[in-house]
Amino acid sequence: MAEKTANEAELGFFGRYLTVWVVLCMAAGVMIGLYIPAVPATLAKFEYANVSMPVAVLIWLMIYPMMLKIDFSSVVKAVKMPKGLIVTCVTNWLIKPFTMYGIAAFFLLFLYKGLISTELAKEYLAGAVLLGAAPCTAMVFVWSHLTRGNPAYTLVQVAVNDLIILFAFTPIVAFLLGVSGIAIPWITLIISVVLFVVIPLTAGWLTRRFYINRFGEDAFKKFVSKFDNITTVGLLLTLVIIFSFQGRVIIDNPMDILLIAIPLTIQTILIFGVGYFWALAWKLPHDIAAPAGMIGASNFFELAVAVAISLFGLKSGATLATVVGVLIEVPVMLMLVRFCNSTKGWFHAK
Repeated sequence: MAEKTANEAELGFFGRYLTVWVVLCMAAGVMIGLYIPAVPATLAKFEYANVSMPVAVLIWLMIYPMMLKIDFSSVVKAVKMPKGLIVTCVTNWLIKPFTMYGIAAFFLLFLYKGLISTELAKEYLAGAVLLGAAPCTAMVFVWSHLTRGNPAYTLVQVAVNDLIILFAFTPIVAFLLGVSGIAIPWITLIISVVLFVVIPLTAGWLTRRFYINRFGEDAFKKFVSKFDNITTVGLLLTLVIIFSFQGRVIIDNPMDILLIAIPLTIQTILIFGVGYFWALAWKLPHDIAAPAGMIGASNFFELAVAVAISLFGLKSGATLATVVGVLIEVPVMLMLVRFCNSTKGWFHAK
């Protein structure tokens, strides 16, 4: 009981009730999109290559505090421990895209037959495949932070994942969908990597080096503690903006959104379980196992949405399915964060 109380105190006001704040921010975003459409319309002007600059800034604020915690000498050590990277790469690229296709096809083409037209079901399936072939990059830093994951190892996992996306995304999607000539928006991918990895990583390294050299290690730790709530606040503001863009879509398609959300949720939990329990079986430490499970469960939704729009159109079922991926991701990932934190003792026992 004492340990639980200490953990709650460490999480702080926002952390203890994060699920509540998430739901409220999602609802606020939908309401803004419906009743104050000028807000998303204005924000939409600050977009380049399908990447929202306001969202990019907020994600940067989420990731920067975690980058501050990285001891960059430990990155070299992380690379020398390949088991976690094997779990990440195999789960993300040899398992996830194919389980996503199988689960989504079963629900959309067979279980929902009669509820959704075949043509629309195939469009939804296409959107699900795009999500399955685009494992997370930016947001995994947030989930790793909430599970007290190893920041250096998380960085290495994300870097390797970004490299694989460059050459694996297009052929996997083409194979699963039977679509030839997929035009991946490379500029979207490159800008996302620069904004969500390169810039915060560089800023974190420069800040850490300057502060420790000038004020010492102890002063730096106190400095880092001042950023404890910034990640959470950035996440909540990001949700308000994202859902302000999708408010009308969500309200106009409530039943279809529910039907799409079911297989996506099952897939998310399944792929997390594969990575997390594989890491447990391999006796990896919890601070590596947690981000290893999270990176596959979460999705690079900016890339998936951008490709869906370019391939199938803004109002297509494929685009709607990728939006549903955004809708369910945060609540489901928060549930998995809680599961990770509550099962940390399993790894101690090992």
